Amino acid sequence: MDKLRIGILGAGNIAQNAHLPVYEKRDDVELAAVCDLNLDRAKAAAEKFGIKRAYGSAEELLENEALDAVDICVWNRSHAPCAIAAAKKGVNILCEKPMAWSVEHALEMKRAVETSGVAFMMALPNRFKPEYRLGRQLVDEGRLGEVYYAKTAMIRRRGTPLGWFTDTAKSGGGPVIDIGVHVIDRAWFLMGCPKPVRVSAMTSSRIGDYKTQGVSRWVALDSDVTAFDTEDSAAGVIHFENGACLLFEVSWALNAPPQDYTQVCGAKAGLTMDPFMLYGEEAGHLSDARLTTLPADPFEVEIDHFLHCIRTGEAPSASLEHGVTMQRMLEGIYRSAALGREVQI
Repeated sequence: MDKLRIGILGAGNIAQNAHLPVYEKRDDVELAAVCDLNLDRAKAAAEKFGIKRAYGSAEELLENEALDAVDICVWNRSHAPCAIAAAKKGVNILCEKPMAWSVEHALEMKRAVETSGVAFMMALPNRFKPEYRLGRQLVDEGRLGEVYYAKTAMIRRRGTPLGWFTDTAKSGGGPVIDIGVHVIDRAWFLMGCPKPVRVSAMTSSRIGDYKTQGVSRWVALDSDVTAFDTEDSAAGVIHFENGACLLFEVSWALNAPPQDYTQVCGAKAGLTMDPFMLYGEEAGHLSDARLTTLPADPFEVEIDHFLHCIRTGEAPSASLEHGVTMQRMLEGIYRSAALGREVQI
């Protein structure tokens, strides 16, 4: 089997802690090149992971390397230009969440990908956790009946990341676009990815740049906080074309106990994901069944699926269209919060 030549765009935390360790273990890929705006960081990552060449920009990397795929791990605002440049070179794309900084950018990416015909996949690791894959299988098999309601949350009491995350000019937003994309997608995925039609939401920035002691925070490798203009928290409801709805809560900072859960409810049964339980009926009585799955690294399964799609032409499960639709939901949340009313998606 010929090795697939992979280029890594961005040598920050997500690349070095999640993506590169997976590629490094595989014998069917060649880590051809890595780039970062901080060239010294790119060179250090190249040395650490056995990557042949390091560059100071995506443009330079794409101009000088013949690649089968790129893995986009740059900050959110740069997703679109990197993906569009890769598509124009005929290079397949794995793109970290969220797809883009705005719906406009996501649609530009979509046009470039469809024009070139390359494979495009969103990096949404929750979809590749064993319990979520089994949960979606149960939904597809009709075990839950019609799925009409779900709720999901990721609440950090104090957990605002430092660095570019709090600068909307680079991130596009706060917890909605950072961790909200994960929690909304994991519930939406379990629901069968129905078409969203409207959303009502609120955001809050009342806590802001707190100085709370004794709490841990994710720190970007570029840790200088150049701006702090994002929301702290958000909550709302998304309605779908099939009549289902999804309640969500997400926060970096909120005066509430930490939570991390997803629940979906159908006419026959319901699921919770932590604990992984199926709530239904057996022999005319209520039943609570604990489900078990073998552990697996979701990033490893995700990247394996992406490489499989490149080799076989199979459509990625976290598709281009799903990326655009998620971007519409995220933008709808911010628009609803700004207007103080429900908006159409």
